[in-house]
Amino acid sequence: MPRQEVIRKAKQDKRAGKSASTQAGEFVKDQIDKIRKGKHGARSTKQAIAIGLSEARRAGVDLPPPRKGRTKKSTRRSAKYAYEAGQGKRTPKRRPKVSRAVENVLKKEPRSTASRKALSKQAKSAASRRSAVSRSAAARKASRTKGAKARSAAAKKAARTRARRRS
Repeated sequence: MPRQEVIRKAKQDKRAGKSASTQAGEFVKDQIDKIRKGKHGARSTKQAIAIGLSEARRAGVDLPPPRKGRTKKSTRRSAKYAYEAGQGKRTPKRRPKVSRAVENVLKKEPRSTASRKALSKQAKSAASRRSAVSRSAAARKASRTKGAKARSAAAKKAARTRARRRS
């Protein structure tokens, strides 16, 4: 169950006109934090992200399930169920036994999947699967929805990291 603070941040992103994936990012970040704190683990970085996306769908973020051919049939079915539950199209059954079993399995999984190195590797491989046009369009949209204050902060940070690389 996601924290109320995470849901509040996602709603704030929606009001700011940010994309559904950005709203879902709040849930993914929360999942990564949980793993880093040692509350549970994940078999892979992809799994940690998938758990976050599922929570986002259940919380009502308008993030449709992946299209056919992108993921396994079972993953798509699970995402569809979570999406429908979040949109109020179906009432999810409470399954305490399944919930407990999943939690116990996750507790035995490694925590290293949420390390900076693992996340960096995942982000790079995901970006490399996208076209340059797609990446550029995403960056342009991000700059439109960022706002003046955040844009200024991002520019300052970029300048700092550039200065650090030179020395």
